[in-house]
Amino acid sequence: MLIGRLVTDEELRRRFVAEPRETIRLEQLRGLELTVAEVDALLASPVALWEPLAAALDLRLQKASLKHR
Repeated sequence: MLIGRLVTDEELRRRFVAEPRETIRLEQLRGLELTVAEVDALLASPVALWEPLAAALDLRLQKASLKHR
C-alpha cells in the first residue's frame, strides 16, 4: 500500500524522500502495518527511484500537492 501511495501522492513522496524513516513511522502510527523486512526494504530502496516511477504514471492517477515547494 505504501509503495502505491508513494508513486501517486506527491506530498507523501516528498516527505518520504526527505525523511524516509520518520515518514514510515508516521504512516505506521496512522495504522499502516509493515513488517520489519518491509521497512528495511523501503529504507534500502534509493530515494531517487520514486520520482521517475511517479512520472511514468498517467496524471489522472496522481494526487498533486497544493503546498509550496
